[in-house]
Amino acid sequence: MTDDKTPDTGDLLGQGAPGRPAVGRGPNAGGEFSQEDYHHPSAGWGAARSVIKVLAQSKEPIAGPRAIQRMNHENGGFDCPGCAWPDDRKGLHLDICENGIKHVTWEMTRKRVDREFFAGHTVTELSDWTDFALEDQGRLTEPMIYDRASDKYVPIAWAEAFELVGSTLQGLDSPHQASFYTSGRLSNEATFLYQLWVREFGTNNLPDCSNMCHEASGRALTASLGTGKGTCDLDDWAKADLLLVMGVNAASNAPRMLTSLAEAHRRGAQIVHINPLIEAASRRTIVPHEFLAMGTLHATKTGTMNVQPRIGGDLALLRGVAKIVLERAETDPKAIDREFLLRYTTGFEAYRSLVEATGWAEIVHQSGVEEKAIRALAEVYLGADRTVVSWCLGLTQQEHGVDTVREIVNLLLLRGNLGREGAGPSPIRGHSNVQGNRTCGIDHRPPTLLLDRLEQVCSITPPREHGLDTIGTIEAMLTGEVKVFVSMGGNFSLATPDTATTFAALRNCELTVQVSTKLNRSHLIHGRRALILPCLGRTEKDVQQTGEQGVTVEDSMSMVHLSFGMKTPASPHLKSECAILAGMAQATLPASATPWKSYTQSYDRIRDVMAQVLDGFEDFNRRVRLPLGFRIRQPARERVFLTPSGAAEFSCAPMPDVVPPPGRLTLGTVRSHDQWNTTIYSDNDRYRGVKNLRTALFMNTDDMRERGLNEFDLIDITSFARDGSTRSVYGYRAVAYNTPPGSVIGYMPELNVLCAIADHSQQSGQPLTKQLIVEVTPAVTGPATIPAGTPTECGS
Repeated sequence: MTDDKTPDTGDLLGQGAPGRPAVGRGPNAGGEFSQEDYHHPSAGWGAARSVIKVLAQSKEPIAGPRAIQRMNHENGGFDCPGCAWPDDRKGLHLDICENGIKHVTWEMTRKRVDREFFAGHTVTELSDWTDFALEDQGRLTEPMIYDRASDKYVPIAWAEAFELVGSTLQGLDSPHQASFYTSGRLSNEATFLYQLWVREFGTNNLPDCSNMCHEASGRALTASLGTGKGTCDLDDWAKADLLLVMGVNAASNAPRMLTSLAEAHRRGAQIVHINPLIEAASRRTIVPHEFLAMGTLHATKTGTMNVQPRIGGDLALLRGVAKIVLERAETDPKAIDREFLLRYTTGFEAYRSLVEATGWAEIVHQSGVEEKAIRALAEVYLGADRTVVSWCLGLTQQEHGVDTVREIVNLLLLRGNLGREGAGPSPIRGHSNVQGNRTCGIDHRPPTLLLDRLEQVCSITPPREHGLDTIGTIEAMLTGEVKVFVSMGGNFSLATPDTATTFAALRNCELTVQVSTKLNRSHLIHGRRALILPCLGRTEKDVQQTGEQGVTVEDSMSMVHLSFGMKTPASPHLKSECAILAGMAQATLPASATPWKSYTQSYDRIRDVMAQVLDGFEDFNRRVRLPLGFRIRQPARERVFLTPSGAAEFSCAPMPDVVPPPGRLTLGTVRSHDQWNTTIYSDNDRYRGVKNLRTALFMNTDDMRERGLNEFDLIDITSFARDGSTRSVYGYRAVAYNTPPGSVIGYMPELNVLCAIADHSQQSGQPLTKQLIVEVTPAVTGPATIPAGTPTECGS
């Protein structure tokens, strides 16, 4: 299918045609678009060709391949700064994926965004550029400040930038008038300094990307097990008889998981993928570093069963499986682990009564899965001695995400699948250190123990009241209650929901500070005063007074390891994240007794303090230098439950109504394969067979037929918020796809505009970007023409 209309660049500010995202944002934008089913193995030669193309485009014929072999470990190996999937415990050599190489080469680009670039472009002009074009300009090189008179960013000395931050914060009526955001890239050491500065300043306004992705997981696991993390490691994945993979597109979001899935299939394990879409990772793969398989094109299966619940139907599906397990227990005493339930759990009888009272008609209606299929899934679960359940944002970015994750724990508890090898809950985190951020203190609802330790060890008086999360921060900036916004990495303006509201909120600030490596939309959506502070990337050498420094991260299975950059920094004017934070802290707190300068000189000194403050980090400097680091102790893994009851707690949540109203559909947003968070490398989505198209809505053919739609017809999409408001985007393309009836899928960040600030979970505070109620109608105008990130048209 070809689009013969050449789209205009459009007006990012939405003055001409609000709500119209671009037809294309990547280098192939505007070309012929198409979609066809993908039947090839995931990874394999498709990934190899993509990596070769990326390395060629990066113009790094030596440094690029060298990075694959020895990126940032003293003993060699590639420690990916992208996703949080654990490193192979056998060693790091070639433990890589296509997305990791894209991520690294994107950072290693030779292109530069220097003072000459900013002198040649106003912010208004840059606002018309696509998001791909902004990031494609290359690495930021020196601190910049927004000059309102010229509408340009101009250079500013580091000392002056720090003084501006410090004086502005000191001038606030209350520390709570500032909010400090964290992306998942920040190292453990920088994370600890960040929260220390903010709490010594006097607020717990520490929103982070977890507020938008796995907040539900943390709250659910804490309530059920007394820990906010999963209990599994890679050894458990290697010993499980059954892997349940829920709400995750592993081939794109955590590609190295494919290795574990392939190995599981070879040893005879069952692998069930539970997702509204049947993704490439659920079929078969050729792992690129398995050279014989690559040479012979021998693919390994990565799934033995697919189950497709409707969006939001996972809790009902899980309850159906539990119902069958409890039915079986009436005749087969081995169906449940009665000894485990008696010794280690509480609330079982109440949960059993709830499940027994739930009828099959309601389970089938809410899950969107037939009883026969649920029974088949339950038989697989009953036939496995050891089960690992993993999940990602497909479950958490919903109204009842906390209840759904707790239902996963309920199911695991029934058969004692906790605290033994090859079994347990295993959430799949996204960015490389998003879990470490929370472990090291980025938490708007900090635990009392952390605050007590900070007071004892660091001699500060931390605030005790809860701070603002991401949604709360946006609302407070909009009303003027928050006047200063500091962001450590990320692209806040595009990663958040309700784009129009977020844009207005940022522009209402007195000062916005963005610590970044590359130019992005958030530098153009700024406060009355604005700073861009460029930092070192993880691929670059960090040399301080005591020598070259390494930083640590925590992966999604609680392993902590140390890495060192190998590249010469993109500019001599760049500072490390730790140095930038220390500079802002010293300027903000001139009378502070905290040795900020000393911490910057040697990160070992930061780690020594972290060892005294954080549980699990004892003897930090020695243990992190062990081969491949160390694992943080998880009490629940040892069947020690830090809950109020001292036991693992069953939950008894009512089953929610997730079926959309008549005539409406439920929308979930996803990433494409050629994308990492808000960074989009091209307009292709290889594993879904899409070329040159991001303004796509994947739809069930029956839903299309009911609306009189044919393949690639132009459509308009309107969302309906719980506060009564509506939001619309126009000129998208209807793409026929294997989705459950009533469920449609589209790309983020473009469709973030449809998620109102009011549409966030009452359980977790997370935006409901996987559970939006929408109407889809034939378009009344032509194709979409405005770059994504445009404030959307809103109605009442």
